[in-house]
Amino acid sequence: MARSFNKVVVMGLGYVGLPTAAVLASRGVDVLGVDINSKTVELINKGHIHIEEPDLDVLVQSAVAAGHLRAANAPEKADAFIVSVPTPFKENHEPDLAAIKEVAKAIAPVLQKGNVVILESTVPVGTTKKLSEWLSAVRADLVFPHQGDDKLIDIHIAHSPERVLPGRVLVEIVDNDRVIGGLTPTCAEHAAELYKVFVQGDCHLTNAWTAELVKLSENAYRDVNIAFANELSNISDALGINVWDVVRLANQHPRVNILNPGPGVGGHCIAVDPWFIVSSAPKESELIRTARLINDEKPKSVVRKIQDALASSKSSRVACLGLSYKANIDDLRESPAVEIVSLLARKKDIQCLVVEPHVDALPPELTGLENAKLMDLDNALKQADVIVLLVDHAEFKAVDQKQLADKTVIDTRGVWS
Repeated sequence: MARSFNKVVVMGLGYVGLPTAAVLASRGVDVLGVDINSKTVELINKGHIHIEEPDLDVLVQSAVAAGHLRAANAPEKADAFIVSVPTPFKENHEPDLAAIKEVAKAIAPVLQKGNVVILESTVPVGTTKKLSEWLSAVRADLVFPHQGDDKLIDIHIAHSPERVLPGRVLVEIVDNDRVIGGLTPTCAEHAAELYKVFVQGDCHLTNAWTAELVKLSENAYRDVNIAFANELSNISDALGINVWDVVRLANQHPRVNILNPGPGVGGHCIAVDPWFIVSSAPKESELIRTARLINDEKPKSVVRKIQDALASSKSSRVACLGLSYKANIDDLRESPAVEIVSLLARKKDIQCLVVEPHVDALPPELTGLENAKLMDLDNALKQADVIVLLVDHAEFKAVDQKQLADKTVIDTRGVWS
């Protein structure tokens, strides 16, 4: 008999946590979203959102109005807990699990027998078991999956990594298949019952360690392929060849599909997750490490190209179009565009005219830099002598080519090439 979930707590109300909370609430489940940011909590309780995602504002407003979604700074007792907090890395690309540890401390006091705890954050292999250990350190009165027989467990813990694309989160949370890895088979089964409340894709059950590596492998695979394209771009530049022609013509082969190069790799997944594999198995992950280094180095090669263009045009003004890590979103996490603008703006002889239609202010990395100024597209195109396309936003694709006629153009996305 399938179990029912009357109340679910979602820890972390970011780009994945908030959509997950809203979708669950839209299915009639009472959801408490927990976030350490009081402004975020206040906004959500008013039916507003703090991130940009198509249709999310309508869904949140409806769920709050119906009384199925509310937000707070601390968790409460519930049937299930979904953990969706950031997992960045520290110096030397070491995983930073501090946020997950804090979640463990927060939810441990309110856990009850029969609860399900699901870790959605992307993590190094073995982290789901660590979560179980951190929880048990606070609640010695409960039996956790790492401690004993599957049939004697009080708290069921699993890992089900998010696999959604910004801009399509609400669609993909529902339609995409889920990989659900339990610390025991029963843990996986209980977690799957929760996802079946709203997931229309298939639920693939496995163990937690496999599920952890599955998500990391998906993003490392993409990172390696992007690194090949970026290295091909560097080779083409060195040989004076148009890389876009090379990619286009090579892809005429029926078994070749080279990705387009870019200014680097950003976002909360692809730019971070491969390092989690490297940290878990450093001797066995040389290709993954090398790909990461190639992609991490790409922003610097773009900066060198911009400096050469400015020197040739004897100008100091460059229009930097885009800050987000991908097109048509406001997500700036690990964005190579932000790194490029930061490197340029720290040089005394360069003026960066920054255009990002999806934000109202420069991010912290650029705040305070006198040589970086946020402005609208038309003014940036008029004032700058060098135009650099960093993100292929729809607004930039629609630029009239006549506005670029007397400019030096560096197109890192191949939109105008």
